[in-house]
Amino acid sequence: MKVAVLGAAGGIGQALALLLKLQLPAGSELSLYDIAPVTPGVAKDVSHIPTAVKAQGFAGEDPSPALQGADIVLISAGVARKPGMDRSDLFNINAGIVRNLIEKVAQVCPKACVGIITNPVNTTVAIAAEVLKKAGVYDKRKLFGVTTLDTLRSETFVAELKGLNVDKVNVPVIGGHSGVTILPLLSQVHYAQWNDEEIAPLTKRIQNAGTEVVEAKAGGGSATLSMAQAAARFCTSLVKALNGETVVECTYVEGDGRYARFFAQPVRLGKEGVEALLPLGPLSQFEQEALEAMLPTLRADIELGEKFVNP
Repeated sequence: MKVAVLGAAGGIGQALALLLKLQLPAGSELSLYDIAPVTPGVAKDVSHIPTAVKAQGFAGEDPSPALQGADIVLISAGVARKPGMDRSDLFNINAGIVRNLIEKVAQVCPKACVGIITNPVNTTVAIAAEVLKKAGVYDKRKLFGVTTLDTLRSETFVAELKGLNVDKVNVPVIGGHSGVTILPLLSQVHYAQWNDEEIAPLTKRIQNAGTEVVEAKAGGGSATLSMAQAAARFCTSLVKALNGETVVECTYVEGDGRYARFFAQPVRLGKEGVEALLPLGPLSQFEQEALEAMLPTLRADIELGEKFVNP
């Protein structure tokens, strides 16, 4: 399996390169690209780690050499969030970066599965879809918004709050990947006893966990290490699926349009990417109300991306 990471010299990209070097199956190739000249050095650095994964680095304006033959493309390129910014503030810079990179993906490896990490994911995934569609190569089964970080945070916070073994905690997270559009389905964590006073504050903490990191880093960056682990987890799940295993992950995809054109939900992954959208399951009254309340925000985020490509 060949995995290309675009934005590999950044805070997420370098950590992701390290994790993939350690976690990808033997015989895989890691193709690291960034506009920054340091990128071949990042590849050289991780190549000294003794695993059977080959790493190669590419720098400069054109990512095409890094994309040749890629099965999976992960895009983390863009600027990070700073204190006082929300994900939508990133839009003006990151939208253009994602558009340009996806244009190259469409030309060089149109059949690759593409995971978008660059924020605001609610919007950048729509940009990617419209660019691929314009190029005549869009396959909605192969485009993903990587929302796995919301799942990781939910698992961590639930385990801490309830004193559970974190390895056994599984929390479906639906909706989108910013603020109120993030909805952990805590009612489906049946092995924990919940009272009504816990659900709303914990939901809010999960929704605002990115801000928690931005503020704690005091202007020094956003969530890079946890995001890298989230992307690595999603990527390794995708590799397993492409190799014929059945894997379920929550991810932001173009589905049946019931709630919004793009929506994060549990998805069964297979050899062609999305094999099936899985039902959300029963929602509590709190979750049902939160779902309905988020939809105008989510739809507006998506529309912003569509109009960026098709003004």
